[in-house]
Amino acid sequence: MNGSGEMTLAFELSALERLAEPGAVFDDARRWSKYVGVVSDKPTYVVTNFTRKNRIRQDFFSGPKGKGESLESVREQFDTDRHVFVGTTDEDRDLADDHEWEFLDIGDAAEAAEWQLASEADEEDDEPDEDQRDDWP
Repeated sequence: MNGSGEMTLAFELSALERLAEPGAVFDDARRWSKYVGVVSDKPTYVVTNFTRKNRIRQDFFSGPKGKGESLESVREQFDTDRHVFVGTTDEDRDLADDHEWEFLDIGDAAEAAEWQLASEADEEDDEPDEDQRDDWP
C-alpha cells in the first residue's frame, strides 16, 4: 500500500495541530506506516478543513463518530501488526489502552522522528539571524 511498514498510525487532531509542518509529518509517516489517518471528536468539517489546508491525504478519519468508536472501527478495517495512536493527553492514552492501540505522545513522537513542534518553530522565529546587519538604517 502506502508505506512498507505493517503499522496503522492515527493522529489525534490536537496532536497534528501542535506540529510545525503537519503535512510534511504525514508524508514522512507514510514511509514507514501502511495507513495514516486522523481521529477527533471535533466535527467532520473541522478535520476536513485542517487536512485540506495542510495538504494531508488521510487513509481514514473519524467522521461523525467519537474517538473511541473510530479507533475500534479503524482497527477492524485496517489489519496491520501494530496500531499506534499519537495523542496529547492522559485521556488519549487511556483511550488507546481501552481500544488495544499503542499510545505515543506527540512530543515523544516528534523527538523520535525529528518532527518539529510548532512551539519550537516559533522560538526559532524569535531568534535574530546572525547574518543581519545591526548598523543598517
